[in-house]
Amino acid sequence: MIRTVILIASLVIATSAVADVGGMRIVVPAHDIARGETIADSDLSYLTIANGPNVSGIVTSMDQLSGMQARRVLRASMSLRGDDVRRPILVTKGSTVTMTFDAPGVTLTALGKAMTEGGMGETVTILNPVSYRQITGVVTGAGQARAGDVTAIALQQLAASH
Repeated sequence: MIRTVILIASLVIATSAVADVGGMRIVVPAHDIARGETIADSDLSYLTIANGPNVSGIVTSMDQLSGMQARRVLRASMSLRGDDVRRPILVTKGSTVTMTFDAPGVTLTALGKAMTEGGMGETVTILNPVSYRQITGVVTGAGQARAGDVTAIALQQLAASH
């Protein structure tokens, strides 16, 4: 309780002092956010801090956090770094994954077991239960991944986005 009061008092003092000299506007949680919780704009607010050597990597835009998932407990009014959040997990380790492999004129699908977890666009490792080979794929949806050469997949996605 005393720690909370001291923290709030120091934030009020710091905010009023920074308002006089100028500073940097950062994004902070409006309330405590649990690990694994998906972050919405309503969970965030802005705070002005003094510019200093330790401000690199601190999130300054709500767009960087909206829709992301907390990697750890995020405390109210505390600064956030980009690695405090991640894309929501769509493929969990041990789950069944539908793998799709596309080649010119042919599309193959098979079921596999996820060996790693990942969010949209992230690379995961999938075990083929028939051949016991591990296949690398890119997550395309909940329980789905596109298998094949990860470099070729990344180039296809880049080409499709432009």
